[in-house]
Amino acid sequence: MTNPDGTDHMGATRRTLLRGAVVAGVAVPFLAACGEDSASPSAESSGGASSPSGNGGGGDTSPTSEAGGGGSAIATTADVPEGGGLILGDPQVVITQPTAGEFKGFSSICTHQGCPVDNVSDGTINCICHGSMFSIEDGSVVGGPAPSPLPEKQVTVTGSDITLA
Repeated sequence: MTNPDGTDHMGATRRTLLRGAVVAGVAVPFLAACGEDSASPSAESSGGASSPSGNGGGGDTSPTSEAGGGGSAIATTADVPEGGGLILGDPQVVITQPTAGEFKGFSSICTHQGCPVDNVSDGTINCICHGSMFSIEDGSVVGGPAPSPLPEKQVTVTGSDITLA
């Protein structure tokens, strides 16, 4: 059902339709790879910087608590390097230790296009997909295309165990 000018009844040319099919065939697998996540319960440890980033800031607004924490431990304090962090695939969380004894939790899913973050180094949580970088101190965007900070996840420290609150 094409018109004499090569367009169908909707006004699209065959060439436009074929181009769209080719783009979809290439883009769909690529975009699916951006959203993949490790289903493994094992932790991916990312070595942190040998010294914490120098973003001091005001008072401690850490979600860390020495009491409570109804779940089972997802990590230990020894697993999280000072000035760095630990990325867990299940649950999808990044635990950071900006300064000695201060533990923070954030979603491990980048706010740009939903890729899992890949590593923690030099004071930032990094997404390898498009280069977004987030502060280990508060999850704020410090570089890249991410539109918003990583959502905070409440973590609780009891002894050496870290649990989600």
